[in-house]
Amino acid sequence: MIIAMWSGPRNLSTAMMRSFGSRADCTVMDEPFFAAYLKVSGKAHPGREETLAQNETDPERVAELCKTPVAEEYSFQKHMPHHMLDGFPMDWAKDAKHFFLIRHPQRVIASYAKERGDFEVGDLGFAPQRRLWEDLGRPPVIHSETILQNPSAALRALCAAIDIPFDPAMLSWEAGERPEDGPWAPWWYKGVWASTGFGAPPKAMPEIAPHYQAMLDACLPDYMGLAESALQI
Repeated sequence: MIIAMWSGPRNLSTAMMRSFGSRADCTVMDEPFFAAYLKVSGKAHPGREETLAQNETDPERVAELCKTPVAEEYSFQKHMPHHMLDGFPMDWAKDAKHFFLIRHPQRVIASYAKERGDFEVGDLGFAPQRRLWEDLGRPPVIHSETILQNPSAALRALCAAIDIPFDPAMLSWEAGERPEDGPWAPWWYKGVWASTGFGAPPKAMPEIAPHYQAMLDACLPDYMGLAESALQI
């Protein structure tokens, strides 16, 4: 059974991949459509050449990989909605268990800007995330802050929402790199590599540079549309 998590960048998504990867009944995939997205879109991105060289770039073949049976009961797949360009196959997701992970766009922008100063609103994926959520029939939504405030209760609620048993192993993992980490990991995963569990809840809302304000304003309506349906614990 596929468990498809749909998240934007800088959104606790890799920690969630670690969390599900800690389950004995689960294997994980890290952004399988990213290389295809880079090839078709032509987008510049940290780790672009490494990603194109090491990952499948044909979206049809990626879809086949996504639906390939695994030895474990669950195939947890970390996906980003903006990677699913027009014409990319979605048949692999027909019978999957879906959930959407969100974070306030001001926090996303502040975090993203630390690693990559030159980016566009489309790189954050809020509009595609909301569209896909609607297209998939409004699956469960969970807020990253909810997870950080009470990981055990939040993950129990999430597992119940997607109808799988909760496993306490999801609450911790060993520090370090993983074979499944994408080739873009050196640019983005250093915090997760140093972690052994979910971090502390966020503090005050970070400031962003004035030139990001229009980007924040563009993201807020889609974020709010998803946040209204987020799981409560």
